[in-house]
Amino acid sequence: MKKLSFALAVFLSALPSLVMAQGHMGTPEEQRACSRDAKRFCRQQLGDDNAVQQCLTQNRSRLSKSCSAVFQSHGM
Repeated sequence: MKKLSFALAVFLSALPSLVMAQGHMGTPEEQRACSRDAKRFCRQQLGDDNAVQQCLTQNRSRLSKSCSAVFQSHGM
């Protein structure tokens, strides 16, 4: 759990440009790449970007190739 929290903290602090004007994390392309996975695995967390990101991280092995590539591109 500490590693997950640390990784999330590093991700959020290292990539402030990913927070959009609407308050959503990720670029529009990254959001599109992960939206289906977020709806599938993280339905209860929708509306809370941090919770969705944590949920997607917890379901990493089940993510689509496009969403997994987003995480890989950020060193996660």
